[in-house]
Amino acid sequence: MTRGVDSERWTEGEPDLAEVNDLVVGTVQSPRTRRSWLVALTLAGFGVLALALAVFGVFWWYVGIWGIDTPVYWGIAITNFVWWVGIAHAGTLISAILLLAEQPWRRSINRFAEAMTLFAIACAGMFPLLHLGRPEFFYWLLPYPNTYGYWPQFLSPLVWDFFAVATYGTVSLVFWYIGLVPDLATMRDRSTGLRARVYGLFALGWRGSARHWERHQIAYLLLAGLATTLVVSVHTIVSFDFAVAQLPGWHVTVFPPYFVAGAIFSGFAMVLTLLIPVRAWLGLRALVTARHLDYCARLMLTAGLVVAYGYAAELFFAWYSGDPHERDLLASHLHGRSAPLFWLIVGLNVVLPQSLWWRAARRSTVWLFVLSIAINLGMWLERWLIVISSLEHGFLPTTRGAYWPTFWDWLTLAGTLGFFTFFMLLFLRFVPAIAMSELRELVAERRRRGA
Repeated sequence: MTRGVDSERWTEGEPDLAEVNDLVVGTVQSPRTRRSWLVALTLAGFGVLALALAVFGVFWWYVGIWGIDTPVYWGIAITNFVWWVGIAHAGTLISAILLLAEQPWRRSINRFAEAMTLFAIACAGMFPLLHLGRPEFFYWLLPYPNTYGYWPQFLSPLVWDFFAVATYGTVSLVFWYIGLVPDLATMRDRSTGLRARVYGLFALGWRGSARHWERHQIAYLLLAGLATTLVVSVHTIVSFDFAVAQLPGWHVTVFPPYFVAGAIFSGFAMVLTLLIPVRAWLGLRALVTARHLDYCARLMLTAGLVVAYGYAAELFFAWYSGDPHERDLLASHLHGRSAPLFWLIVGLNVVLPQSLWWRAARRSTVWLFVLSIAINLGMWLERWLIVISSLEHGFLPTTRGAYWPTFWDWLTLAGTLGFFTFFMLLFLRFVPAIAMSELRELVAERRRRGA
């Protein structure tokens, strides 16, 4: 492996700058590939094959192979879409908002979270396209010049989703790459042969001059400001998919802030789900300390409280409105057909996170890992409840029914999980998982204060 760095020395800001580089790039530069990494990549590869099979099935037989039918026209596909978009929000929050807020602790986890954002956006983006019914004509969503002279229907939430996700993905990719350039130059200088040429190609001729750093910082801050607005706007637009409809349980004004808080909540849960085993696997405990996990847990607790308020607001609005259809859905959640699912969601997303009020829980990696998995499951089930339960309770008896997912629904979900894991493993093997340039800057700042 690599030379170790004592975590206590790191928290005091004493490690040498070269030690930071050695610890971060040890796995990336190692000529030997770990057997555990190969096993994990192989298993994730089966997930990618499952996704390819599921996508082929949709293109060949169309969405009829899914469980969607009258009156539930949106099923697991849209549930997965909202869930993956939410997961993607934590990376931008850690990278952009905390950068503008000048929070130095973000520097140990921002690169990892940004990569998670990109792969989650890729998983989210495919579901609205597959849900079109004729996914081979997905480009009709673009306002391009064509023979028939028609344009997309900009009153449709589907078009809003397309532009929101495409914009968010593009800005996140550029923001991630701009921050990565100095580290790619470091990898270029520490490598030889073909690997050095590849890193040099993507380093864009970076030499670390004062002019390079000046332009890099300007571009990084501008992209951070742009990405910050997207944290709020993208999931707000996703919430409009439901809030602009008249169905019971959907037409609620609290949805935009509720969805944004839920996205941050599930996003930080996924960060902890991945970060805790990775820091142990790559030996990065000296750089990703218990303090970093503590801060992530605090933000997750804060977002969880907003989510809990959203649950309470939904129940109150349904009761206070006096609408019989809203009250019928409320009764289903409290003591009806959907009650077991609703109370399970409350337990996972509201009750369990209250343990984070205690410092011992926030500092326990085992509990944080278990809790993050529980929250990920709870937020996925919450999306199921929002998307499917309202569609099962229409205004008329003829618009009521039950939804049952098929094998192809579950295969698509499993495939996206494999796709996400596959590319995260490739990222951890070939790209520095921690921003070395920003950590070196942090070490230098602490030494100047000490001097």
